[in-house]
Amino acid sequence: MKNILTFLLCVALPAFSRAQDGIDASISYATFQSQGDGYIEIYLNVLGRSAGVAPVTDSTNQARVDVVILFKQGENVVKFDKYHLSGPASPTLIDFVDVKRYALPNGDYQLEVSVEDMVKTGNARKYESSFSINYDIEKLSISDIELLASVKNAPPGATSTNPMAKGNFIFEPMPTNFYEKNDELMLFYCEVYNTDKAIGADYLQTLFIDNADTKDREEKISVSHKRKKPEPVAAAVQQVDIKELPTGNYNLVIEIRDKDRQLLAKKATPFQRSNPYFKLSSEEMTTGKFALEDEFVGKMSVDELVYALKAIMMHVDKADGEHVKMITSQRNENAMRLYLFSYWIKENHNNPEAAYSEYMRVARQVDQSFANGFGRGFETDRGYIFLKYGAPSNTVFEENEPSAPPYEIWFYNQFPKTNQNNVKFLFYNPSLVTNGHVLLHSTARGETYNPRWEIDLYRNAPNEIQGNDYIDGTQMQSNTGRHARQLFESF
Repeated sequence: MKNILTFLLCVALPAFSRAQDGIDASISYATFQSQGDGYIEIYLNVLGRSAGVAPVTDSTNQARVDVVILFKQGENVVKFDKYHLSGPASPTLIDFVDVKRYALPNGDYQLEVSVEDMVKTGNARKYESSFSINYDIEKLSISDIELLASVKNAPPGATSTNPMAKGNFIFEPMPTNFYEKNDELMLFYCEVYNTDKAIGADYLQTLFIDNADTKDREEKISVSHKRKKPEPVAAAVQQVDIKELPTGNYNLVIEIRDKDRQLLAKKATPFQRSNPYFKLSSEEMTTGKFALEDEFVGKMSVDELVYALKAIMMHVDKADGEHVKMITSQRNENAMRLYLFSYWIKENHNNPEAAYSEYMRVARQVDQSFANGFGRGFETDRGYIFLKYGAPSNTVFEENEPSAPPYEIWFYNQFPKTNQNNVKFLFYNPSLVTNGHVLLHSTARGETYNPRWEIDLYRNAPNEIQGNDYIDGTQMQSNTGRHARQLFESF
């Protein structure tokens, strides 16, 4: 899959984080197999208007940046590159693209890319991510999927002079994996390796789009099949019609199957689609009634978008959580607006803004109630649980119990999230910091379960473990001043 850093979707992908605001540059990368080991292609797209420019002639200017690329394994730098990159000399500010290739042996790597404006001091970005290369010249494998903005035939000699040339083509990589309403085709490039050795017969290549919003099952859209001949490297530029693909989160998937349709290899890359006018009436399309910029998310500032997305983190799965972290850390307005709107349109198809407003009313109260100076109140354990599961049916607070830090127990009589009843959460504050409570134990499925919670709570009385079993003990001796277990089991 192509790893795109400005926009990541709902699969677990290596993610870059942006260290600070600065020049608007998108970094993405994809790995491929070579005759020896593998190699990585790094794609850099710089937004011209975000860079400082130096005069070239009386009528033209040029942006110039320094790029530093580090490949690390642990603390060791295994490959290093530093170079200058200049944009086109032009009267106007033009975006510019660069591609670099680096051969690397199989292994796990950390990647750091720094982009610094040579004209405007302090205008810089730094990106960090991790990736793996794992290609075997004898085994069947698929390269990452490289999403393309355009494909052109390469003129003679272009392969040696143009960094975006590959084979007989010049590829312009997509700066993001976000397809706007005017995009009609998805172009991509990938390579399949060693079908001659691993299969040795005709095989089936299946291409489809999977609706990533259907979490519990694969929903295939736009499926195509091709019977292919075995060969060492099967390289292809392909396209998918996305004109009628509704707004949402998707995965582009390639599968290799044998003649018996047994799955042998699979590769996927995520993307987002914004298609607000799909299946709307002519009047709605003309007026732009449902255009995203006219929805409630279109009126929100970047800070408001970041706040609102952080407030729903407890409701998204792990993969989506990585995506939300990425787009908020990079403060990518388009991706944040689309994700937030897509989330609330699923909650209330008729009035997503009402659902959003009511939820945020509670989120702000939770933020204020549980704020501790280290983050948002809804990012603390108590705030997280409150927003995820709602207000508890009952609560018990204990501030002055001997041998125990302050703790509280939340009781839920009914717990529809997991189809349980009589669910309990125990939070304690060993740091004694204001609102420093952390979750110690819960009976909710999927949450922290700690059978030694009572021993951890009363760790200041280590000699009072029941049976003096310091290794396997789970309870404390009875004590007139010790109430936690009695309270926990009383409801």
